[in-house]
Amino acid sequence: MKNKRMLLLLALLVVCVFGLSACKKKNVGTPEDNPQVEEQEEEEEQEKYTFGFSGITMENPYFITLESSIREALEKEGHTLIMEDPKQDPNMQIEQIERMIEQGIDAIFLTPVDWEEITPVLETLKKADVKIINVDTQVKAFDYVDAYIGSDNKNAGYLCGKDLVEKLPDGGKVLILECPTMNSINERITGFEEAIADKGFEVVGRSDTKGDLNTALAAAETLLKEHPDVSAIMCGNDPTALGALVAANATQMQNVYIYGVDGSPEIKKELAKENSLIAATGGQSPIEMGKESVKVALCVLNREKYARVTYEETFLINRENLDMYGVDGWQ
Repeated sequence: MKNKRMLLLLALLVVCVFGLSACKKKNVGTPEDNPQVEEQEEEEEQEKYTFGFSGITMENPYFITLESSIREALEKEGHTLIMEDPKQDPNMQIEQIERMIEQGIDAIFLTPVDWEEITPVLETLKKADVKIINVDTQVKAFDYVDAYIGSDNKNAGYLCGKDLVEKLPDGGKVLILECPTMNSINERITGFEEAIADKGFEVVGRSDTKGDLNTALAAAETLLKEHPDVSAIMCGNDPTALGALVAANATQMQNVYIYGVDGSPEIKKELAKENSLIAATGGQSPIEMGKESVKVALCVLNREKYARVTYEETFLINRENLDMYGVDGWQ
């Protein structure tokens, strides 16, 4: 009986030793002993994506700044950005986007040269499962877009028109330098015209300037010869306003108010000059738009909640508040 008891005690000791050993091994936090930890760490690592960027033209400082803001935010997180410059050519833009698809982009930041002609490549992007982050200027076939981030362009134009009404309460003759293929500029012009409606103003001439400085210069020269008595020139963006300024200075005009939209350093330097014909610009921030675009794009790819449409604030910049924004860079 005594021997049997001894054997039973030994057996119990062996079980306890192995039990303790097993418990100790379970609590060791190494990849070899606990592979679940390694799997969890891998899941927590954010996937790295490749993005495309296609603006209207990289000759416009606005799009240079927008692309730089997007690139900085992406590369900080380890993502990659491929940039192509369509140089205001809608066919070139389509060809470049098709090349980006072949390079394996996961999403694209897209500002269309022509908001209608871009439609076929939107279909191609969708078929390739590339997410479309429409930035600054809306595409017409908006159903293809995963998200849109842009400025409140109508408000930017409205503020310019409101300022003109305050400067000329009796009204006057107006020229408009626009670009029907860019919806952002269409909205700015609409906002401007709504602000001056029924206030004694008459639009006596308008021209499609493609949002380009040199094209605007030539158009303004022609229009000012036909209408030398105009009181104001509303321009779809700041490069257009600078073109109009050169044309007006060449004719030695002194009593015309020129408006742009962007808030570029170049236009703000003109506002800093006491006798410049630039009256104001509808300000926006390509830096903030770029940052917001990246946030939304990553939410789209990571299947997180996001707003499909985001409007960034716009505001009037003139001589009275120029010190708030400075002249050496974008706000």
